[in-house]
Amino acid sequence: MDSGANANRIGVLGDGAWGTAVALALLGAGREVRIWGHDPGYLDAMNQARLNPLFLPDCELPGALGFEPDIARAVEWADVVVSAIPSKYLRRVYGGGRAFYPASKPIVSLTKGLEPETLLRPSEIIRECLGAERIAVLSGPSHAEEVAKNLPASLVAASERLETARCIQAIFSTPRFRVYASGDVVGVETAGAAKNVIALAAGIAHGLELGDNALAALMTRGLAEITRLGVVLGGEPQTFSGLAGMGDLITTCISPFGRNRQVGVRLAGGESLTGILESIPGIPEGVTTTAGLLGLAREKGVGMPIAEQVALVLWEDKDPERAVNDLMARARKDED
Repeated sequence: MDSGANANRIGVLGDGAWGTAVALALLGAGREVRIWGHDPGYLDAMNQARLNPLFLPDCELPGALGFEPDIARAVEWADVVVSAIPSKYLRRVYGGGRAFYPASKPIVSLTKGLEPETLLRPSEIIRECLGAERIAVLSGPSHAEEVAKNLPASLVAASERLETARCIQAIFSTPRFRVYASGDVVGVETAGAAKNVIALAAGIAHGLELGDNALAALMTRGLAEITRLGVVLGGEPQTFSGLAGMGDLITTCISPFGRNRQVGVRLAGGESLTGILESIPGIPEGVTTTAGLLGLAREKGVGMPIAEQVALVLWEDKDPERAVNDLMARARKDED
Protein backbone atom coordinates (compact mmCIF):
# COMPACT_ATOMS: atom_id res chain seq x y z
CA MET A 1 0.00 0.00 0.00
CA ASP A 2 2.12 2.90 -1.24
CA SER A 3 -0.58 5.51 -1.80
CA GLY A 4 -3.74 6.68 -0.12
CA ALA A 5 -5.38 7.79 -3.36
CA ASN A 6 -7.64 4.74 -3.65
CA ALA A 7 -8.46 4.34 0.04
CA ASN A 8 -11.64 6.36 0.11
CA ARG A 9 -13.86 4.52 2.62
CA ILE A 10 -12.85 4.95 6.25
CA GLY A 11 -14.49 3.12 9.14
CA VAL A 12 -14.00 4.80 12.53
CA LEU A 13 -14.40 2.40 15.46
CA GLY A 14 -15.30 4.50 18.49
CA ASP A 15 -17.82 7.31 18.86
CA GLY A 16 -16.05 9.43 21.49
CA ALA A 17 -14.88 13.01 20.98
CA TRP A 18 -11.60 12.18 19.26
CA GLY A 19 -13.03 9.49 17.01
CA THR A 20 -15.79 11.88 15.94
CA ALA A 21 -13.39 14.76 15.37
CA VAL A 22 -11.11 12.61 13.21
CA ALA A 23 -14.15 11.40 11.27
CA LEU A 24 -14.95 15.05 10.51
CA ALA A 25 -11.36 15.72 9.45
CA LEU A 26 -11.54 12.74 7.09
CA LEU A 27 -14.77 14.04 5.60
CA GLY A 28 -12.89 17.30 5.02
CA ALA A 29 -10.25 15.28 3.17
CA GLY A 30 -12.96 14.05 0.78
CA ARG A 31 -13.33 10.55 2.26
CA GLU A 32 -16.47 8.55 2.89
CA VAL A 33 -16.73 7.92 6.63
CA ARG A 34 -18.85 5.71 8.88
CA ILE A 35 -18.64 5.54 12.67
CA TRP A 36 -19.20 2.42 14.75
CA GLY A 37 -19.91 2.58 18.49
CA HIS A 38 -20.61 -0.05 21.13
CA ASP A 39 -24.13 1.28 21.84
CA PRO A 40 -26.44 1.12 18.78
CA GLY A 41 -28.98 3.31 20.55
CA TYR A 42 -26.44 6.07 21.02
CA LEU A 43 -25.35 5.81 17.39
CA ASP A 44 -28.96 6.16 16.30
CA ALA A 45 -29.36 9.22 18.54
CA MET A 46 -26.25 10.77 16.96
CA ASN A 47 -27.63 10.03 13.51
CA GLN A 48 -31.01 11.55 14.28
CA ALA A 49 -29.78 14.66 16.13
CA ARG A 50 -26.65 15.12 14.00
CA LEU A 51 -24.76 15.73 17.25
CA ASN A 52 -22.52 13.77 19.60
CA PRO A 53 -24.31 15.02 22.73
CA LEU A 54 -22.10 13.38 25.38
CA PHE A 55 -18.65 13.89 23.95
CA LEU A 56 -18.77 16.70 21.37
CA PRO A 57 -22.04 18.54 22.01
CA ASP A 58 -21.18 21.83 20.30
CA CYS A 59 -20.35 20.44 16.88
CA GLU A 60 -22.96 19.69 14.22
CA LEU A 61 -22.39 16.45 12.32
CA PRO A 62 -22.85 16.77 8.54
CA GLY A 63 -25.31 14.57 6.71
CA ALA A 64 -22.47 12.86 4.83
CA LEU A 65 -21.24 11.22 8.03
CA GLY A 66 -22.59 7.69 8.25
CA PHE A 67 -23.14 5.31 11.18
CA GLU A 68 -22.83 1.53 11.33
CA PRO A 69 -23.98 -0.42 14.41
CA ASP A 70 -22.34 -3.70 13.36
CA ILE A 71 -18.55 -3.74 13.80
CA ALA A 72 -17.99 -6.56 11.30
CA ARG A 73 -19.93 -4.68 8.61
CA ALA A 74 -18.05 -1.47 9.43
CA VAL A 75 -14.73 -3.26 8.93
CA GLU A 76 -15.84 -5.05 5.77
CA TRP A 77 -17.05 -1.79 4.19
CA ALA A 78 -13.91 0.20 4.97
CA ASP A 79 -10.70 0.44 2.96
CA VAL A 80 -8.94 1.68 6.11
CA VAL A 81 -10.05 1.32 9.73
CA VAL A 82 -9.46 3.98 12.39
CA SER A 83 -9.40 2.66 15.96
CA ALA A 84 -10.59 5.22 18.52
CA ILE A 85 -11.32 2.81 21.39
CA PRO A 86 -10.07 3.79 24.89
CA SER A 87 -7.14 1.66 26.03
CA LYS A 88 -9.06 -0.04 28.85
CA TYR A 89 -11.63 -1.38 26.36
CA LEU A 90 -9.37 -2.35 23.45
CA ARG A 91 -9.06 -6.02 24.33
CA ARG A 92 -12.77 -6.29 25.13
CA VAL A 93 -13.74 -4.86 21.73
CA TYR A 94 -11.13 -6.65 19.62
CA GLY A 95 -10.77 -9.92 21.53
CA GLY A 96 -12.69 -11.91 18.91
CA GLY A 97 -11.73 -9.68 16.03
CA ARG A 98 -9.70 -12.18 14.01
CA ALA A 99 -13.00 -13.68 12.89
CA PHE A 100 -13.95 -10.51 10.97
CA TYR A 101 -10.73 -8.49 10.55
CA PRO A 102 -8.58 -9.20 7.47
CA ALA A 103 -4.93 -9.10 8.55
CA SER A 104 -3.94 -7.11 5.46
CA LYS A 105 -6.41 -4.25 6.07
CA PRO A 106 -4.66 -1.10 7.36
CA ILE A 107 -5.66 0.15 10.80
CA VAL A 108 -4.82 3.52 12.38
CA SER A 109 -4.77 3.68 16.17
CA LEU A 110 -5.77 6.93 17.88
CA THR A 111 -5.59 5.40 21.37
CA LYS A 112 -3.17 6.77 23.97
CA GLY A 113 -2.38 4.67 27.00
CA LEU A 114 -1.09 1.35 28.28
CA GLU A 115 -2.83 -1.84 29.29
CA PRO A 116 -2.16 -2.04 33.07
CA GLU A 117 -2.07 -5.84 33.25
CA THR A 118 0.32 -6.43 30.34
CA LEU A 119 2.01 -3.00 29.93
CA LEU A 120 1.30 -3.30 26.20
CA ARG A 121 0.90 -0.25 23.97
CA PRO A 122 -2.33 0.09 21.92
CA SER A 123 -0.73 -1.01 18.65
CA GLU A 124 0.62 -4.12 20.38
CA ILE A 125 -2.85 -5.00 21.68
CA ILE A 126 -4.35 -4.46 18.22
CA ARG A 127 -1.75 -6.72 16.60
CA GLU A 128 -2.26 -9.40 19.24
CA CYS A 129 -6.07 -9.35 18.99
CA LEU A 130 -6.59 -8.75 15.27
CA GLY A 131 -3.43 -10.07 13.67
CA ALA A 132 -3.25 -6.79 11.75
CA GLU A 133 -0.13 -6.44 9.62
CA ARG A 134 -0.45 -2.76 8.63
CA ILE A 135 -0.76 -0.72 11.80
CA ALA A 136 -0.15 3.01 12.12
CA VAL A 137 -0.57 5.29 15.11
CA LEU A 138 -1.69 8.91 14.86
CA SER A 139 -0.72 11.32 17.62
CA GLY A 140 0.17 14.93 18.34
CA PRO A 141 -1.26 18.18 19.77
CA SER A 142 -4.85 17.92 18.62
CA HIS A 143 -7.76 18.52 20.96
CA ALA A 144 -10.97 17.09 19.53
CA GLU A 145 -12.89 20.30 20.13
CA GLU A 146 -10.53 22.28 17.89
CA VAL A 147 -10.14 19.65 15.16
CA ALA A 148 -13.94 19.34 14.97
CA LYS A 149 -14.11 23.10 14.29
CA ASN A 150 -11.55 22.73 11.49
CA LEU A 151 -8.90 24.72 13.34
CA PRO A 152 -5.34 23.96 12.19
CA ALA A 153 -3.58 20.96 13.72
CA SER A 154 -0.39 19.02 12.98
CA LEU A 155 0.14 15.38 13.92
CA VAL A 156 2.45 12.42 13.32
CA ALA A 157 1.47 9.13 11.67
CA ALA A 158 3.95 6.43 12.69
CA SER A 159 4.28 2.87 11.49
CA GLU A 160 6.95 0.19 11.53
CA ARG A 161 6.44 0.19 7.76
CA LEU A 162 7.21 3.74 6.69
CA GLU A 163 5.21 3.26 3.48
CA THR A 164 2.13 2.63 5.64
CA ALA A 165 2.76 5.85 7.59
CA ARG A 166 3.06 7.76 4.32
CA CYS A 167 -0.14 6.22 3.02
CA ILE A 168 -1.99 7.36 6.15
CA GLN A 169 -0.37 10.77 5.73
CA ALA A 170 -1.89 10.98 2.24
CA ILE A 171 -5.33 9.83 3.38
CA PHE A 172 -5.65 12.20 6.34
CA SER A 173 -3.92 15.38 5.20
CA THR A 174 -5.90 18.53 4.47
CA PRO A 175 -4.93 22.23 4.45
CA ARG A 176 -6.07 22.36 8.12
CA PHE A 177 -4.91 18.89 9.24
CA ARG A 178 -1.22 18.42 8.52
CA VAL A 179 0.26 14.95 9.03
CA TYR A 180 3.95 14.05 9.20
CA ALA A 181 5.23 10.49 8.67
CA SER A 182 7.47 8.59 11.09
CA GLY A 183 8.81 5.10 11.62
CA ASP A 184 9.00 5.45 15.41
CA VAL A 185 5.89 3.72 16.73
CA VAL A 186 7.46 3.05 20.15
CA GLY A 187 8.38 6.69 20.69
CA VAL A 188 5.09 8.12 19.46
CA GLU A 189 2.97 5.75 21.57
CA THR A 190 5.11 6.10 24.69
CA ALA A 191 4.95 9.89 24.47
CA GLY A 192 1.19 9.78 23.94
CA ALA A 193 0.65 7.60 26.99
CA ALA A 194 3.04 9.37 29.35
CA LYS A 195 1.99 12.94 28.57
CA ASN A 196 -1.44 12.27 30.08
CA VAL A 197 0.18 11.42 33.42
CA ILE A 198 2.19 14.65 33.36
CA ALA A 199 -1.04 16.49 32.45
CA LEU A 200 -2.59 15.28 35.71
CA ALA A 201 0.33 16.91 37.54
CA ALA A 202 -0.11 20.07 35.47
CA GLY A 203 -3.77 20.21 36.48
CA ILE A 204 -2.76 19.91 40.12
CA ALA A 205 -0.28 22.77 39.68
CA HIS A 206 -2.96 24.90 38.04
CA GLY A 207 -5.50 24.07 40.74
CA LEU A 208 -3.03 25.02 43.47
CA GLU A 209 -2.30 28.30 41.62
CA LEU A 210 1.44 27.64 41.58
CA GLY A 211 2.05 29.99 38.65
CA ASP A 212 3.62 29.88 35.22
CA ASN A 213 7.17 29.26 36.44
CA ALA A 214 6.13 26.09 38.22
CA LEU A 215 4.09 24.88 35.23
CA ALA A 216 6.99 25.48 32.85
CA ALA A 217 9.35 23.56 35.12
CA LEU A 218 6.85 20.74 35.50
CA MET A 219 6.38 20.37 31.75
CA THR A 220 10.12 20.49 31.08
CA ARG A 221 11.01 17.94 33.73
CA GLY A 222 7.99 15.87 32.71
CA LEU A 223 9.32 15.76 29.16
CA ALA A 224 12.69 14.62 30.54
CA GLU A 225 10.95 11.72 32.32
CA ILE A 226 9.02 10.76 29.21
CA THR A 227 12.15 10.89 27.04
CA ARG A 228 14.25 8.80 29.44
CA LEU A 229 11.68 6.03 29.47
CA GLY A 230 10.90 6.24 25.77
CA VAL A 231 14.52 5.98 24.68
CA VAL A 232 15.13 2.98 26.96
CA LEU A 233 12.08 1.30 25.40
CA GLY A 234 13.51 1.85 21.92
CA GLY A 235 12.06 5.21 20.88
CA GLU A 236 14.07 7.79 18.93
CA PRO A 237 15.20 10.83 20.99
CA GLN A 238 13.99 13.34 18.37
CA THR A 239 10.43 11.99 18.62
CA PHE A 240 10.14 13.39 22.13
CA SER A 241 11.13 16.91 21.10
CA GLY A 242 8.63 16.83 18.24
CA LEU A 243 4.87 16.94 17.80
CA ALA A 244 4.12 13.60 19.45
CA GLY A 245 6.29 14.48 22.45
CA MET A 246 6.74 18.11 23.38
CA GLY A 247 3.90 19.32 21.17
CA ASP A 248 1.25 17.03 22.61
CA LEU A 249 2.54 17.58 26.15
CA ILE A 250 2.20 21.36 25.86
CA THR A 251 -1.36 21.20 24.56
CA THR A 252 -2.47 18.65 27.14
CA CYS A 253 -0.96 20.56 30.06
CA ILE A 254 -2.21 24.05 29.22
CA SER A 255 -5.61 23.56 27.57
CA PRO A 256 -8.82 23.55 29.61
CA PHE A 257 -10.23 21.01 27.12
CA GLY A 258 -7.95 18.26 28.47
CA ARG A 259 -9.74 15.75 30.69
CA ASN A 260 -6.53 14.77 32.48
CA ARG A 261 -5.78 18.37 33.33
CA GLN A 262 -9.36 18.80 34.57
CA VAL A 263 -8.92 15.80 36.88
CA GLY A 264 -5.75 17.32 38.32
CA VAL A 265 -7.41 20.69 38.91
CA ARG A 266 -10.27 19.06 40.78
CA LEU A 267 -7.96 16.84 42.85
CA ALA A 268 -6.14 19.99 43.91
CA GLY A 269 -9.50 21.40 44.97
CA GLY A 270 -10.07 18.50 47.36
CA GLU A 271 -12.50 16.37 45.34
CA SER A 272 -12.25 12.60 45.46
CA LEU A 273 -11.01 10.72 42.40
CA THR A 274 -14.12 8.53 42.41
CA GLY A 275 -16.43 11.53 42.37
CA ILE A 276 -14.47 13.22 39.61
CA LEU A 277 -14.48 10.16 37.35
CA GLU A 278 -18.21 9.66 37.83
CA SER A 279 -18.90 13.21 36.62
CA ILE A 280 -16.61 13.39 33.57
CA PRO A 281 -17.83 12.10 30.20
CA GLY A 282 -15.21 10.01 28.48
CA ILE A 283 -12.10 8.49 30.01
CA PRO A 284 -9.11 10.48 31.35
CA GLU A 285 -6.46 8.10 30.02
CA GLY A 286 -3.82 9.34 32.45
CA VAL A 287 -5.66 7.82 35.40
CA THR A 288 -5.62 4.33 33.90
CA THR A 289 -2.10 4.78 32.46
CA THR A 290 -0.23 5.89 35.59
CA ALA A 291 0.19 2.45 37.15
CA GLY A 292 1.29 0.86 33.87
CA LEU A 293 3.72 3.67 33.14
CA LEU A 294 5.38 3.29 36.52
CA GLY A 295 5.44 -0.48 36.06
CA LEU A 296 7.41 -0.02 32.84
CA ALA A 297 9.70 2.55 34.45
CA ARG A 298 10.54 0.25 37.37
CA GLU A 299 11.04 -2.70 35.05
CA LYS A 300 13.56 -0.67 33.04
CA GLY A 301 15.16 1.10 36.03
CA VAL A 302 14.05 4.57 34.91
CA GLY A 303 13.25 7.25 37.49
CA MET A 304 9.95 9.11 37.02
CA PRO A 305 9.48 11.22 40.18
CA ILE A 306 6.59 13.31 38.82
CA ALA A 307 4.65 10.22 37.77
CA GLU A 308 5.37 8.64 41.17
CA GLN A 309 3.87 11.61 43.01
CA VAL A 310 0.84 11.57 40.69
CA ALA A 311 0.29 7.91 41.58
CA LEU A 312 0.43 8.71 45.30
CA VAL A 313 -2.18 11.45 44.88
CA LEU A 314 -4.43 9.20 42.78
CA TRP A 315 -4.26 5.96 44.70
CA GLU A 316 -3.04 6.77 48.21
CA ASP A 317 -4.86 10.06 48.83
CA LYS A 318 -1.65 12.01 49.24
CA ASP A 319 -2.28 15.71 49.70
CA PRO A 320 -1.49 17.39 46.33
CA GLU A 321 0.37 20.29 47.94
CA ARG A 322 2.54 17.88 49.91
CA ALA A 323 3.30 16.02 46.69
CA VAL A 324 4.54 19.27 45.14
CA ASN A 325 6.67 20.03 48.20
CA ASP A 326 8.21 16.57 48.10
CA LEU A 327 9.13 17.01 44.44
CA MET A 328 10.80 20.35 45.17
CA ALA A 329 12.67 18.99 48.20
CA ARG A 330 14.34 16.09 46.37
CA ALA A 331 18.13 15.84 46.46
CA ARG A 332 19.93 18.35 44.23
CA LYS A 333 21.26 17.01 40.91
CA ASP A 334 22.58 18.07 37.52
CA GLU A 335 20.01 18.70 34.81
CA ASP A 336 19.70 15.78 32.40
